[in-house]
Amino acid sequence: MVRCAECKGRLLCGLPRCPIMSRFHAQVTTAARGTSYMGTAPSVFVGSYGYPEVSAGPLMTTDADAPPTWVAQGLSIEDIVGIRARTIRGSAPTPSVSGQIQEIALSSSPLDVEAAFERPVRFDLRFDGTVTPVGLSGSIRHLDVIDNAKVSRVVDRITSDDDLPATEACENLGSEGVDVYQIAQLMSAGLLGKRRRVVPTKWAITAVDDTVGSGLKKAVFRFAPLEEVEFFAATLYGNTMAVILVPGDWKFEMIEVWGRRSLWAGEEETVICDLEGRKQGRYSPIGGAYYAARLAVAEYLTKKQRSARAIVVRHVNSEYWAPLGSWVIREATRGAMQGTPARCTDLRDAAVRMDTALGYSHWRERSRLLPELASQRTLFEF
Repeated sequence: MVRCAECKGRLLCGLPRCPIMSRFHAQVTTAARGTSYMGTAPSVFVGSYGYPEVSAGPLMTTDADAPPTWVAQGLSIEDIVGIRARTIRGSAPTPSVSGQIQEIALSSSPLDVEAAFERPVRFDLRFDGTVTPVGLSGSIRHLDVIDNAKVSRVVDRITSDDDLPATEACENLGSEGVDVYQIAQLMSAGLLGKRRRVVPTKWAITAVDDTVGSGLKKAVFRFAPLEEVEFFAATLYGNTMAVILVPGDWKFEMIEVWGRRSLWAGEEETVICDLEGRKQGRYSPIGGAYYAARLAVAEYLTKKQRSARAIVVRHVNSEYWAPLGSWVIREATRGAMQGTPARCTDLRDAAVRMDTALGYSHWRERSRLLPELASQRTLFEF
């Protein structure tokens, strides 16, 4: 089942439909479908099929498209599935809607739109390990943005600078306090960089997590190390994120464990590991979850102005029955890092706390960083 955990519904097995994803389809009920929509569009969506000739459009819903808001409101998985099941993904050739989606992406608050569809909106639920699923889809015949975008100064300044490379634009937006959710929207709508073009949403989400996180790492390398070993843990929607921080220069390892009978595992537990730096430039086998968790850890260390070596373990149980996207890992890790850390006497103490939080100890067998930390001394110790 390792292949299922890596595939996450992308049909790498060659089957016409993912049997695991069928569980999600069976849970969803959809709203009435019509040929027009008038209401708010809080975000945009750019597809990846046929890239670079892709379709794009607004996500249309009266609900907020804001994962931090969902978490703050205490919404359940069922609540979020209900919100996404009645969300409409508008789709049209990019040139015909590029101006409209850029207005929506620029705005700090949802804009009202009026859309006419080629035919009645249809149920078209798709899944990805990175993007939050959307239940309804409609081919746009005509789209009007009724409101004027409310654009923050920092977003206006950086998106207006077409001499600024996309990497620097993402890093600058992150350092100015713009959250990765809006940065991903700006990138997806083609508003960042020197050579501007739309970017598929699922690519933009991971690219922004990676880019902003890498920018924060540059600052972390310059900080003094933590004064002691710290441990954090939190659970969100069946995802337990446990983090050990050890004083030292930056290193990052993530272990992803899909428990028996969880979404992407069968009767046997599935484990995927990745240690940063083993192969520079390659995409993590864990996928977008790796970059989302790394970003949250880097945010914490930047705020604290300390450096550390991090071991992160994600354990997924059967409560996580719907693939909600990589934001779950990001917000779960942020939630863990925002809590009061357990200050540990040493690495061994932290590992025991990790065992207790996860309910098992065999993560140790898969970690490459743990034995390195246990056996090596760093310059900071002299």
